[in-house]
Amino acid sequence: MTKHISDRNFDDISEHFAKKVYGGIKGRIRLAVLWQDIDEAITNHPKDSLRVLDVGAGLAQLSLMLAKNHQVTINDISANMLQMAKDNAKALGVEQKLRIINCPYQQLSEQLAGEKFDLILCHALLEWLGEPEKIMAFFDQFLAKDGILSLCFYNPASKIYRNLVMGNFYQLDTPRPADNKSLTPNHPVAADTVENWLNQHGYQIILCSGIRVFSDYAPLKRGGLNNPDAVVQMELKYARMMPFRQMGRYLHLLANKLSD
Repeated sequence: MTKHISDRNFDDISEHFAKKVYGGIKGRIRLAVLWQDIDEAITNHPKDSLRVLDVGAGLAQLSLMLAKNHQVTINDISANMLQMAKDNAKALGVEQKLRIINCPYQQLSEQLAGEKFDLILCHALLEWLGEPEKIMAFFDQFLAKDGILSLCFYNPASKIYRNLVMGNFYQLDTPRPADNKSLTPNHPVAADTVENWLNQHGYQIILCSGIRVFSDYAPLKRGGLNNPDAVVQMELKYARMMPFRQMGRYLHLLANKLSD
């Protein structure tokens, strides 16, 4: 299998990824906000069983939840991450309901020729691609008319704001690139750029949320910040409210495809 050379593969730090991203409150918040948005979007869908594609699925937690009632395909460049997803699927009893494809998303066209999906998930992938804008053509090809795109990506404004809050002015004046073990991307895409791409490709944004809109910025864990359940509930409460959603460490956009 040929790896797309400029895209990030987490094979070398898959265990670190699982622990760092989903081993604590940050992962709980991400999954809670994403599930709140996606569940709301598909609840009134005319189809009982949706065709779902998860691109760059990683551990595929949301897809495993969706696999209970929908037809789900998960894809990732990392074989290690997909094996972990498969193990989790087996524990949840949905292993037989998943199709798993290990390859860069650029090679998925060879595997999915002619297929269309009602829901495409693309979460925390955009910022790790060498040529992120090109994935829009992929969505155009595989998302069905009136289908839903769930696009979650790192918000570069949040990194600037956090460094301001923490007094890390040197990082703003002379930024240092993250090392290979870091899960902070070096080349995130600004929100207005992503929104422009969606508009240019004929998508209508139907919902916007911020993920971790306040909890990452609190230097002192006091009061309700010491209660993880309360933190998750407050993150859910303010995720869609302006101006708080704009400061999410990650942004989640749901968009409808208006034409083929």
